[in-house]
Amino acid sequence: MSDKDMKQPFKQVWNNNMFILKICFSASPLYVLAFIFDILRNQILIFLEHTYGIGYVLESVEFGRPFHKVAVFIITLFILISLGMIYGAFVNQLISKKGLPKMKQKLKFMLYEKAQELDLECYDNPEYYNEFVLAVSEADKQVDRLMEFLNKIFTGLTVLITTGTYFLVKDWFSIIFVLISFILSFMLMQVFNKINFKIRLKKNPEERKRAYVNRVFYLNDYAKELRLNPDVSDKLFDKFKEANKAIYNIDKASAKKKFLISFVRDYISNDFISDVLYITYLVYKATVLNAISYSSVVILFNSFSRLKQSLRTITEIYPYASETSLYIDKIRNFLNYEPKIVSRKKLAVPETPKTFELNNISFAYKEGEKRVINNINITIKPYEKIALVGYNGAGKTTLIKLLMRLYDLQEGMISLNDINIKDYDVVQYHDYVGTVFQDYMLYAATVKENVIMDNADGVAEKPVMTALEQSGFAQRLQSFKHGLDTPLTAEFEEDGVNLSGGEAQKIAISRAFYKDSSLIILDEPSSALDPIAEYQLNQSMLEAAANKTVVFISHRLSTTRLADKIFMLENGRIIEEGSHEELLQLNGKYAEMWRVQAGQYIEV
Repeated sequence: MSDKDMKQPFKQVWNNNMFILKICFSASPLYVLAFIFDILRNQILIFLEHTYGIGYVLESVEFGRPFHKVAVFIITLFILISLGMIYGAFVNQLISKKGLPKMKQKLKFMLYEKAQELDLECYDNPEYYNEFVLAVSEADKQVDRLMEFLNKIFTGLTVLITTGTYFLVKDWFSIIFVLISFILSFMLMQVFNKINFKIRLKKNPEERKRAYVNRVFYLNDYAKELRLNPDVSDKLFDKFKEANKAIYNIDKASAKKKFLISFVRDYISNDFISDVLYITYLVYKATVLNAISYSSVVILFNSFSRLKQSLRTITEIYPYASETSLYIDKIRNFLNYEPKIVSRKKLAVPETPKTFELNNISFAYKEGEKRVINNINITIKPYEKIALVGYNGAGKTTLIKLLMRLYDLQEGMISLNDINIKDYDVVQYHDYVGTVFQDYMLYAATVKENVIMDNADGVAEKPVMTALEQSGFAQRLQSFKHGLDTPLTAEFEEDGVNLSGGEAQKIAISRAFYKDSSLIILDEPSSALDPIAEYQLNQSMLEAAANKTVVFISHRLSTTRLADKIFMLENGRIIEEGSHEELLQLNGKYAEMWRVQAGQYIEV
């Protein structure tokens, strides 16, 4: 990111920090207000004890003030401090334990809800995906940074008002030293924070690589292969070392510059001015000019250290807010993302299967890149069973993504019942399609929740059981002690069940049956099943989908032979189409694939 990208107007910095504040305040107003009041209470009492109180006692000794007045003052101050400590403990040990998690939870939920709206292309775009990961990973930190931001503001201002007023009354010229320190620290802190932000952005990709290696070594998914293939571990160790080295080099490249800025900021603009110049000024005014008392010299010098710290805090407020704003920009950009896959007219989707028409459709994932789908025409009639076949990279999965409207076309049109699918309500349209992906996922939830893909409370069990029977999982389910309420994976439950690849795939397939969609799309639905399970699934699928339209991709042609019509793709084009028997008679690419897979089982 360039310096130009990092420059922000005051309004942007203000709006971004107020954005997080509004979210946090709406989540837990009591905690925010209690937190601010605790800061004010604490700083006022510190002023009364360490500045005004010490000054009162020293002046009492120097000028002979009656002892009983000093005693009353000390007792009153002790009571106030004790009450303040009780309140502080109440805020930090009770209110914050509930309020802080609520604020972080609300922001995270906002990000998770937005993630559901993201177009699939966002995940396929490395640059956007990096921004997305950064936004989510920084969410909790920005809530903590907001509370630190509030702490800096109210601490700095409270000390400035109380101690600053005390200085003006005792010796107004002391403020000149304060202002010089303030201006130098302010400018240097801005430079320092920008360097830190640049470093954070540069390190982010390397930290992701390091985190990936970390996941590989503790996740169960990789355990078997790592033990059987130790060379992979060596490769990952190398990647980890490379990422560590890259992070070290990034830090090293800025180390000298950061050291110099820190030295000037911490010593010249603060310690030298206060501990050398200012003390010289006070001694001169007390001994040579006799303009202030010796008690005032002690009080002002001791208080200057506190005022100096408050000014340092104040100098950090805007740079700190600016740095926070840069991260919040990532979060707001993510939350403000407008999906491209939207409804043009929000028409109601038909309740029963209708004809799909794919007319001259073409598609490339990025503008200017080679087309993945090139001028394809397909008609899918109601209740038809359509198979898409072809070698890897032929465009099969991309074609069904277009049919599901996870992406939109660059050319051509897909219509359902003679209406462009872009005109249908996109949520209803996605419900119209039941899908099982090749890279399906199981979730750390119960069997029932994994089938319905929702909260299972109050949901009838019979339709779930029917879907599991149709997918062939019912027999395995009988071995589970808790039946449909059995937790899958051991992420949240110690007694969670880990399924084999074939068992997990049956759960995924049952989702399509449960959804009762008019169109079912199956991307390699039996890839993890053995031949017998595959045969049983195919029979169940045909029975369950008798009143549905089915489009499936399969490399196993023993499955595709059950289709009413088969389309063979190559380089994004349809090169052959027809029934299984018709394509065998054609003796083309499909027949060649069939002979390779099943030739030894048929008569030639």
